[in-house]
Amino acid sequence: MSTDGAAGPGVHDEPPPVWRVATGRRQPWLVRGLRPFGRGLFRSAFRMEVSGTSHVPRTGAVLLAGNHTGFLDGPLVWAFSPRPATFLAKSELFVGPLARALGWLGQVPVHRGRPDRTALRTALQVLSGGGAMGVFPEGTRGAGAFGEVSDGLAWLALKSQVPVVPVAVLGTAAAMPKGRRPRLRAPVRLVFGPPITLTTTGDPRARRTVRAAAEELRLALLTHLDAQLDPLRVDQGRPAVQEKDA
Repeated sequence: MSTDGAAGPGVHDEPPPVWRVATGRRQPWLVRGLRPFGRGLFRSAFRMEVSGTSHVPRTGAVLLAGNHTGFLDGPLVWAFSPRPATFLAKSELFVGPLARALGWLGQVPVHRGRPDRTALRTALQVLSGGGAMGVFPEGTRGAGAFGEVSDGLAWLALKSQVPVVPVAVLGTAAAMPKGRRPRLRAPVRLVFGPPITLTTTGDPRARRTVRAAAEELRLALLTHLDAQLDPLRVDQGRPAVQEKDA
């Protein structure tokens, strides 16, 4: 739509959205092989601390919801989750060979800033099949403080009625600063929390219901994140320890 009110295209028009897709099909054998490799790589590069993996159900559908501050967040949760999970990833990544590789790993492109019903339907299919689905509900990298939670996560939780496991990812922004080299041996923490059972009920097609569910999830996710941040505020110098129960 033109910003000057004239009909037809104008110089201020936004470019039409490019609906990118994963060009490769999921390869379970590749996922099984790369996850241990990824864990080893991360442990060698950073001082990893992973805890709370026992909170992730080993079977049945589950949503994993993490805060998002750095590029490493998605790969870390993908590698260290106690079971393979499919993730919604920003569509901008799905270009050229990477679109095929991400498809092999089972990743699903989501187009941010506009409703993406295709991505949500795909996520719902994963959950309907008893799978694990990973989401970073803030939508983009930022402060990672759950200032806002997307309606997409709330809609999925309402529609599927599956538990939501909060994931606190800490230290990734400092470990890999944007536009700079990684800080090797920087401390990175990954904490899975007790599953959240949504109490909001109602029609997931109703915006009021979805917004209420999103706020309930935001507060629960923030509570889990704050519980991990409090010890860091007390003692910023505490050394990270090796993975506890992953």
